[in-house]
Amino acid sequence: MLDSGFPVLTAIIFFPLLACVCLFFFERPQWVRVFTLIVSLVEVYLTLPLLKFAFGTASFQFVERVPWLPAWGLEYHLGVDGISVLMVWLTVGVLPLCVLCSWSYIETRVKEFHFCLLFMVAACVGVFCSLDFVLFYVFWEAMLVPMYLLIAIWGGPDRRYASIKFILYTLAGSTVLLVALIAFRIVGGTFSIPELMTKSFSFRFQFWAFLAMSLAFAIKVPMFPFHTWLPAAHVEAPTAGSVLLASILLKMGTYGFLRFCLPLTPLASAYFAPMMIAVSLASILYGGAVALGQDDMKKIIAYSSVGHMGFVTLGTFLFSQRGVEGALFQMLNHGITTGALFMMVGTMYERSHSRMVSRNLGLGKYMPAYVGYFGLFAFSSFAFPGTNSFVGELLVLIGAFQSNPWIGAAVIPGVLLAATYMLRLAQKLTWGEPSSYKKGWKDLNGREWAYLLPCALFVVYIGLAPGVFFKTIDASVQHLVSEFRAKTTIYPGPVQRVRAPFTVTVANMNTHDQSKD
Repeated sequence: MLDSGFPVLTAIIFFPLLACVCLFFFERPQWVRVFTLIVSLVEVYLTLPLLKFAFGTASFQFVERVPWLPAWGLEYHLGVDGISVLMVWLTVGVLPLCVLCSWSYIETRVKEFHFCLLFMVAACVGVFCSLDFVLFYVFWEAMLVPMYLLIAIWGGPDRRYASIKFILYTLAGSTVLLVALIAFRIVGGTFSIPELMTKSFSFRFQFWAFLAMSLAFAIKVPMFPFHTWLPAAHVEAPTAGSVLLASILLKMGTYGFLRFCLPLTPLASAYFAPMMIAVSLASILYGGAVALGQDDMKKIIAYSSVGHMGFVTLGTFLFSQRGVEGALFQMLNHGITTGALFMMVGTMYERSHSRMVSRNLGLGKYMPAYVGYFGLFAFSSFAFPGTNSFVGELLVLIGAFQSNPWIGAAVIPGVLLAATYMLRLAQKLTWGEPSSYKKGWKDLNGREWAYLLPCALFVVYIGLAPGVFFKTIDASVQHLVSEFRAKTTIYPGPVQRVRAPFTVTVANMNTHDQSKD
């Protein structure tokens, strides 16, 4: 399997789909759980060749390219670079944790539930590996179905409202993304993403293409004010659904900004950067302020995700080496930390059957291991030094102050809000006045240790030794930033000069370059 000719990415995508078919041959729920856990571990094993990822190059690696529909110019084209390979590892690594945290939580339609888990992971990996625009869109749409079912079937009392809101918001974004896809094919003459990156498009075309793509990606992140579907979806989704939402689905929006908006529409990205930075700052401050007033633990973590993902979009639209690196680190770290926090909420819900902070006070006396893990993940959530999130937020802050000190200063209240609501939550869960019914509770069992320990190890490892992750992303980030600057400073079109990372002088928006609209 370690041979370079092995189709690694195809195996990672289609092995879970094959396992989905095999699930229907099992009758007993316990067999379904065991089989899915084995499949998830094999899926992790299939990613081992990606450890041979070559540092120091921005080229796509593990490339697979096969004609799909030649008459339409479609290809089965896969590949990963430093921007996408971390997301593939994160997606595959989350799968066995989702199986374990759902072991006793899901008691009805067990077979169908695990089918949705496997199908969704396969679609998400396809999104991060696709180098053909149509193939990307197919996987982008495919993952909506299992997520909708996870919320609508295994969700809470208001699952119908949450699932419908989720699907309507995301489908609205997908529709305008399809329009942008078609426009790039007409103007650029290809669906190949690497080939489109080498082309220059007029400012007018980039203007409208950026608006279409950014709307789809902003809904997926989600950015303020398109965030309202997220708290409802998180609160009603089962634990594994919340983990997949936080760890994987939200990253598709920020991945889209990095993969499509900056390389394909650099002039429009620079033109709209002030708006995107303002919205990112609003997401950081709004998410933190609303999280501070919640009593439902899932709502606290859901609104914290709005703020944390605001750091990712802020770092992206600073257009600097440090800012984009911080954005990528935050994408990875948010997936680990927030996914772990949602699993801990699920662990507590299995005992108290309540997600309310006021119903789960004083756990330190009865569940010391639980509060130890929760404390670690809470500290990671507000970027305490030595944890993984500190690395990403520090890089974004450095990029913000380097670009404009006022932007850096505007982020500080968001950092303080994150510390406030997470410390408040940890304090109440640990030292609040306990109730008598907690005396019969048991601390974490072996299964719960199995899905929390890997997250804890990565929180500490990335926080103390992030060097290997820097090596993975450095070349791709440098190439992305340098190409962006080259396209926005030397361009024979309407935009004559970029005076700052987010200030563009537009001479004549109606002037066309050599590309045709």
